[in-house]
Parts: sequence; structure tokens; C-alpha cells
Amino acid sequence: MLSLTATTLKPSILSLFTKPKPNGLSPHPITRPVNPSPFTVSASLIPASNRQAPAKQNLYQPFRPPPSPIPPKFRSLDTAGKIEVLADRMGLWFEYAPLISSLYTEGFTPPTIEELTGISGVEQNCLIVGAQVRDSIVQSNAKPELIAAFETGGSELLYEIRRLSTVQRVAAAEYIVEHGFDTKGAHDLARAIKDYPHRRGDKGWEEFDYNLPGDCLSFMLYRKSREHRSPSELRTTLLEQALEVAVTEKAKKAVGRELHGYSDEERAKEEEVKIIRVPVVRLKFGEVAGASSVVVLPVCEAEEGVGKISEAPMEFESGGEFGVVEAEKEWRRWVVLPGWDPVVAVRRGGVAVSFRDDRKVLPWNGKEEAVMVVMDREKKTVEAEDGYYLVVTEDGMKLERGSVLKERGVEECLGMVVLVVRPPRDDDDEWQINDDEWD
Repeated sequence: MLSLTATTLKPSILSLFTKPKPNGLSPHPITRPVNPSPFTVSASLIPASNRQAPAKQNLYQPFRPPPSPIPPKFRSLDTAGKIEVLADRMGLWFEYAPLISSLYTEGFTPPTIEELTGISGVEQNCLIVGAQVRDSIVQSNAKPELIAAFETGGSELLYEIRRLSTVQRVAAAEYIVEHGFDTKGAHDLARAIKDYPHRRGDKGWEEFDYNLPGDCLSFMLYRKSREHRSPSELRTTLLEQALEVAVTEKAKKAVGRELHGYSDEERAKEEEVKIIRVPVVRLKFGEVAGASSVVVLPVCEAEEGVGKISEAPMEFESGGEFGVVEAEKEWRRWVVLPGWDPVVAVRRGGVAVSFRDDRKVLPWNGKEEAVMVVMDREKKTVEAEDGYYLVVTEDGMKLERGSVLKERGVEECLGMVVLVVRPPRDDDDEWQINDDEWD
């Protein structure tokens, strides 16, 4: 590459020919100097290594097929070689299993492969799916001991857990290896794990841990036992099996209660729940619009924490000809309820706390729906033994009976609960008032 440099004319020479007249025109029509100075030209060769060529942007990306599941040692085999490997079971089962899929793509049918290799159609499917499940476990960075347990066999076991997620497959495979399950045991375990979320709301469901395969299996046996009359030998056998595989203490207690009955302490607690004195109401559609009087309360979500409840307005009242509600501070969320006596009685400090799942806050069996707990923040001192108070526990906010709180030495809480409100629902209109009637 050549580099050129030039010496320009001196300013004194150029100025003679470029100085304009007052009218803006040049006095000389020719601007080229009479005796121009010669240009000095120099050239130098720049090595090609020092050049910086512009980076080329490759916009075309060729198709890259996914990596082949066939091991490298089998990729060069022709059709006859693949059939020979399958017929002689050469290598580990998860290594030659992808050869079956390869033969499918070449036009072979399961009966033809069975005739040539001796591998039945059912076993072919089991090998293919089992190898895929094993690959997912390997890619999840499972323990080497777990992967090694399925090297010499176990495709039929892995086939049974094919419908589970990768995390569930790892947990299920570990449980299968640990307890030496056969195909039926693996099938029952996978079914229990897959079925557990769909049983939400069944009795005892919340006592078992979904993340533990043993608890899922225990719940399935526990649920099956309830399908048989009590007492019966089959029911007892299922409960004993459920108790044997249960992992958490809550699950063991739930199965134990069903098997041996309630203890004196648990029976006393059940009787206490039956005499709950907290009014529980379910709103009806259009009930607020048809009420002769209404009450407006600030609303806090349980997920927002205790601090948000403390920040809610303490004083608010309606006045004027139109009943305009005025509060001591601005607030984002409000709820309008009919003028029921328990709510109207709360003159100052009333607040409604909304919960997404009643089973997490109520001390009795819930309906798996949202609830709104109305409480009086002026009554934070635990005084009434038969009353209920909203307290903060390790699992969140819950309703606790006054007698229970006094036994624990708890003297203060968030407030006394005066009402629990359920949302309107078409199929449960008779669930209007649970305990006391009021105007």
C-alpha cells in the first residue's frame, strides 16, 4: 500500500491571487499562480500485517442440527451394523437404545425390528423413553451414584417416571433406588406425585409435603384407605403402609390419627373448634347495593405485612347529606360492607385484612378460597378467652383463640377479630351466617 504526502503552496503566494475587491469579485480571473512551487511526493510501503480490515459480519447462520443421541462409537454404523448391535445387545442399554429410533427413521417398523433383533415392541418403547429420562437426569447434575444405579438396567423403572418434571424425576429415581422399588412400585410412586396437586381440598391434603416423594405416596395410600369402611382389614393395611412411607411428622400424625384415632389433646382441640364464636358470613350478589346502611373500611393484603396494617387509617367517618367518607389520611384500597352490627360496633381502628387462602389463616377447615378478616385494632390486648385474635406466627398471620394465647403467655396481638367475610358464590347461598344472627 502506498502513502502519499504533498507540500502545499505558501500562504504569501496564494494571498496575491485570492484577495477579493470590495465588491466581492476577484481582480484576476485566473487563480493559478504563474510560477507554482513544485509538490513533493513521497511514498512508503505499509506491510499487509498492519492493515486493519473491517470486520465482516456474517448474517447467514447455517442450520445446525441437534446433537445426535447415538454414541460416537455407533454413529458410523450402517443399517446392518445397527441391527447387529441390537440383536447382540452390544454395549450398555442406554447406548444402543437410540439405534432403535434411528431404524424407525429409516423406515423400519416395531414388528420388523422385533423379528430382526428379538426386542419386542413394548421393550423398544421402554428402552427409547428410559434412555431419554436418564439423559434428563444426567443433565440435571444428579449424583453420580444415582446415575450409576441405572447403567446396567432400569429402563423399565425410568419409563414409569417419564411424565414427571426433571426435578421430580431425580427425586423419584432416588426414592426408587433407595427403597428397591420394582416396576409397579415405580408406577405407583409416579402416579402419587403426579396426582397429588389435583387432590387439593381433600381431607388431610395439607398435612403432606408435595416436595417429598414419600409423603406423596403416603397421601395416596391414606386417601385410598378412606374409600373402605372402618374398621376393615384392607383399610388398616393401607394406613399401615402409608404410615411406613410417610416422611414428615405432620404426615405421620395425620395417618396415625386415622389409624389409631385422636389423642386426648387432639380431641379436645377438635371440640374447641366446634364451638367457634366468630361470625362467618358469605356475601350475596347485590347485597351491598340493597343494604339500608353500609360500612367502609380500609383494606390491607396479608402479603403486605404487619407494617401496612399499622399504617392504615384509624379514624374515618361518613357525613354530610351524601354520606361522604372522610379519613385522617389517604389510603389506596377500601371495601364496602353491609351495616352488620359487629362491623358497625367498631367505631375506631377497624380494618379488613384480605387473605388469598382461608386454610392458612382460619383455625378450622377452610374452603380453599379468599377471605377478608375484619378486626378491631383498638382491642390489641388479649382478654376474652372465647374470642379470636389475629396474631403473627412463623407461617404468617393467623386467627388464634384467646385461651390458647393466654396459655402461651401472649398478651398483645394485632387486633380482635369481629367478623370473617367470604366472597359471593352462586352455589353456596345458604352459607350466609355461621353462628349468631344480627340485624
